Amino acid sequence: MEAFVVSALKYRPSTFEEVVGQESITRTLQNSLKTNQLAQALLFCGPRGVGKTSCARILAKQINSAATQEDEDYSFNIFELDAASNNSVEDIRKINEQVRIPPQIGTHKIYIIDEAHMLSTAAFNAFLKTLEEPPKHVIFILATTEKNKIIPTVLSRCQVYDFKRISILDIQKYLTKIAADRKLVFEENALYLIAQKAEGALRDALSIFDRMVSFTQGNLTATAVADNLNVLDHQTYTDLGYFIFKNDIPGVLTAYDGLLQRGIDSLQFVSGLGDHFRNLMLAKDPKTLSLMEVGASIKETYTVATTHLTSDYLLDVITLINTCEIGYKNCKNRRVHVELCLMQLASLHFNGEKKKGYIIPATEFKKKPLPTQASRLPEHQIKKEETPASAIAKAEPSPIKETPQEVTPPTPSPVLETPKVESKVEEHKEEFTSSKVVSSQVSGFSLSSIALKKAAKEKSQPKVIETDLPEDQFELEQLESLWKQYIENSKKEGKSNIAAILSMNKVSRNKDFELGFVVANEMNQVELSREMEHLLPFLRNALNNQSLSIKLEISETTREDAVYSPNEKYQHLLKINPNLDSLRTTFDLDF
Repeated sequence: MEAFVVSALKYRPSTFEEVVGQESITRTLQNSLKTNQLAQALLFCGPRGVGKTSCARILAKQINSAATQEDEDYSFNIFELDAASNNSVEDIRKINEQVRIPPQIGTHKIYIIDEAHMLSTAAFNAFLKTLEEPPKHVIFILATTEKNKIIPTVLSRCQVYDFKRISILDIQKYLTKIAADRKLVFEENALYLIAQKAEGALRDALSIFDRMVSFTQGNLTATAVADNLNVLDHQTYTDLGYFIFKNDIPGVLTAYDGLLQRGIDSLQFVSGLGDHFRNLMLAKDPKTLSLMEVGASIKETYTVATTHLTSDYLLDVITLINTCEIGYKNCKNRRVHVELCLMQLASLHFNGEKKKGYIIPATEFKKKPLPTQASRLPEHQIKKEETPASAIAKAEPSPIKETPQEVTPPTPSPVLETPKVESKVEEHKEEFTSSKVVSSQVSGFSLSSIALKKAAKEKSQPKVIETDLPEDQFELEQLESLWKQYIENSKKEGKSNIAAILSMNKVSRNKDFELGFVVANEMNQVELSREMEHLLPFLRNALNNQSLSIKLEISETTREDAVYSPNEKYQHLLKINPNLDSLRTTFDLDF
C-alpha cells in the first residue's frame, strides 16, 4: 500500500505564482527582492492556513538564488524553528550565537521562527538586540497567527505583513483546478460549500476536500457534501424562501424543524438565511452582481428568483434576520426566538403592503347596503321611474311591527308583505357566495393574537348598526344551514381561524332572537367578536330579522387542582376511611 499524501502537502506552493489569494504580499516580496530592499526582520501574521509559512519558505529559497543567479540548493542556509516547543531563553541564546557564523554557500542565512507568539516574554527580551542589529548575512522571518501576543518592542523592529483570509471564490477556483487535475466528477456548488466551510483557510479547504472525495468516492455532489458537512446548500434556502414568499407559516416551521432534526446549528442557519436574502438583494442590480461570492450558475438562479421581489421587501427581511441574529445569544429559548423570526418573515408583507406589527391588515371592502322594503317588492309593483321611497309611499300599509330599541325609534314605516323565509335564505346564500370580498389570508399560526388581546380591552362587543327592519320568525334548521354555509365561505376566503372556531360547537337559540355560541377561550371570543361585523349582517339579511343577536360565552371547564397540600390529602383519605382518625390519635400524628 502506497503512502497517501494529503492535498495540503501535495499541492503546497513552491513559487509565489502558486500562492492563492495573497497577491499584494507576494508582489511586494518579489519587488523587494528585485530592488534589494528586503528588511532583515519580517513578521508574517494572519489566520491559519492562508500561506504564511509557505511564503516564508519560498522567500527563503529565493533570497540566495536572486543574489547569486545560480541554480544551487541553498537549503543548508535555511533554519526553521518551532517556537511552540523552543520558547525558552536558552533556545534564543543558541540562535544569537549561531547568527555570528556567516554562511558557507550563498549570501544569507535565513531563520524562520514559526508560531512566534509562543515565545516567552524573557525569550522575546533576549531576542530584541539581535532583531534590532542583526549581522548583514542574517534575515529573520517570524510567522504567527496571534499578532496581539507579540510584544510591541518586537513589532517595532519587524516589517509586518498582514495575510488576509482567502475568498470563497479563490478557494473554489483552486479546488476546481485540483479536481480537474485528479479527473474527479464534481458539482460547482459542492466545491462552493467546501470553500464556505473552510472560512478563508486554504489548508482547511484541502483537508475537507480530501475527506469529501473519500466519502463520495470521487463523485462530489452538493447534496452529499452538505449532508456530510452538516451545512445548508443553496437549494435548502431557496425552498425555505418559497414558504416565506407564500406566507405559509406552518410550512416554514415544519421546514425549520426538519433542519433541527438534521443537527443544523440555529445560529449558523440564521446567518446563512441572511446571506441568502443578501444575495437576492445583490442580484436585483447588475452593478452589485459581482459582490456575490457564488458560482455563475447560482448567480443566474438568484437573478431569476429576485425578479418578483421588491427592494423594500428584501430590506425589511434582512433587517428582521439581522435583529434575530443580534438577540440570539441573549435569549434563553433560542428555538422560539428563531421561529418567531421565521413567522414574522412569513407574515411580513401581503400583496405588496407592509404589515403593521404582527397583524396582516384585512383589505377594506365595500359593505353591501341592507335591502330596503321596496327592494323586496315584486317587480310589477314598482315602476322603473319610481324610487324605492315613492314605491313604499304608494304601497298599501300592513300591520306595523316595531323594533325594540333602547332609544325611542322614529315613526316606523309600513311593513310590506315579504316572501317566504326559505326563498330568502336561498337568495342570500347565492348573494353571499357570489359576492367578491377581498380579505387577507391569515394563517392559523399568525401572530395576530397580540393585537387581538389589545382590541379585547378596547371593545368587547362589535358595533352593529341596527335599523328599523322586520323581525321574521325562523327555524333552528334554517339557522344551522346558514351557519354551515358561512363556515364554507370563510374557508374559501382563507379565514381558516374563523372557520375552525365556528365549527367547534353548534349554535343555539336562547330566547326570542338571541343566539348563543360557546367558544373555547378568550382569544377565540375576541376573534369571533371581530367577525361579527360580517356574520351578523349575513344572518340578519338571510333570515330577514334585524333584531337577531349572538351572545358569546366561554366554556367553563372546571377541573380539580392537581397539587394538594398534605392536610387536603388527609381529609380526602379520611372520607374514604374514617378509622384513619383513630390511627392518627394513637400514634400522635400531625393530622
